[in-house]
Amino acid sequence: MRWITFIVLFFSVNAFSQWKDYKINNNGDTLNRIDVIGRKQGPWVNRFETVRGEPGYEEEGWYVHNRKDGEWRLFSLMGDLVGIEFYKWGLKDSVCRYFNKHGELRLEQRWKAINPDKPFDTLMIEDPDKFDTYRTVIVKNEGASLRHGIWKYYDPETNAIARTETYVLGELEKEKSSATAASSQKKAVEKPKEVLDFEKKNSGKKKVRVRDGSTGN
Repeated sequence: MRWITFIVLFFSVNAFSQWKDYKINNNGDTLNRIDVIGRKQGPWVNRFETVRGEPGYEEEGWYVHNRKDGEWRLFSLMGDLVGIEFYKWGLKDSVCRYFNKHGELRLEQRWKAINPDKPFDTLMIEDPDKFDTYRTVIVKNEGASLRHGIWKYYDPETNAIARTETYVLGELEKEKSSATAASSQKKAVEKPKEVLDFEKKNSGKKKVRVRDGSTGN
């Protein structure tokens, strides 16, 4: 029994010795680890207090060599999930979603991370207007993620999409509101030639009642 206790203590001390600093949560897990050369590693929880009217929040996720990696979750200080973000090389990448306190989607963003270790990066970019069509683009690294793809903004009352923005490598390609989208869709639907001919022929005449199979008077 003493040998078992000694072995457990040995490995515990050895595991903790690789961290310059860390925290232990209620479950005994080590969080907010700083390695011996000062880099953030592994699971982390960051807390940001309310400042100048901006609501505070907590975020939890994973660091790899001082860079955020993979999925990060954002919570209000009351514990409500208010966002899910994805990171690559410490930069936002892929789809990030944000919610209200009731869990309803309010904003959906799309990002493209550029490798910070390269002055330039070569990317295969899908054409947003042509499915499964790609082109090669060389991008200068400006040290930040690029807005890339369709951003969706949701109406707080109806939860429907209020407007969208389409970005290609940080550049806004087009913006469309729900009303504009509906209008353009209506314009795009053309009447068949037979219908146009019928309306032209019967222009100015009384409407013709058509039998529809109903039995009402």
